[in-house]
Amino acid sequence: MNDLKLRVLFVHGLMSSPGGRKARYLAERFEALTPKMETGDFPGCLETQRRAIASHQPDVIVGSSFGGAVLVELIRRGEWSGPTLLLAQAAVKVDATASLPPALPVLLVHGRADEVVPVEHSRTLAATSPAARLIETEDEHRLVELTRSERLAELVREAVAMHQAGSAQ
Repeated sequence: MNDLKLRVLFVHGLMSSPGGRKARYLAERFEALTPKMETGDFPGCLETQRRAIASHQPDVIVGSSFGGAVLVELIRRGEWSGPTLLLAQAAVKVDATASLPPALPVLLVHGRADEVVPVEHSRTLAATSPAARLIETEDEHRLVELTRSERLAELVREAVAMHQAGSAQ
C-alpha cells in the first residue's frame, strides 16, 4: 500500500497534542488523523477514539504513552483489532492488569532510558501475548530519535506487515 494512502490514527499522550512532534511527523508521511483528547476524561478519550475509528477507518493505529493506554482499552473492549503500534505505552501504568489478546499482532516500542513509564511496563504487556513483539531502543520517554529519521514510518509499516502476516496464518 502506498504510504500516502495508508490511513493512520494517532492517539496522543498526556503531554502531546494534534500539533505535537509525532502527530506532525505522521501527517507528513501518511493520511494521518490525530484527534484532540481531553486527557483528564478517560471515558471521553475512548469515545473520541471510537468516533475517529468510525470516521477515519484507519489501516493502523499508533498509541503513544497515555494514548497507548486508551488504545489497549479499545482493544480490550473489542473496538479495535487491526494493526497496532504502541510507543512507550502507559497501559500497565493506568491498569496493572492490562493485557493484549493472544492472537492480535501488536508492535511495542519503548526506550530503555524512559523515566516516565518504565520499559518494564512494556515488557510486562508484551508478555501477555505470544503475538506481541517488543523493540527496546536507546531513547527516553518521548522517543524523539524515532522522528529524527524514517524509523517511525518504518515501524508503522512494520505493524501493518505484522498484522497481515498474523492474519495469513
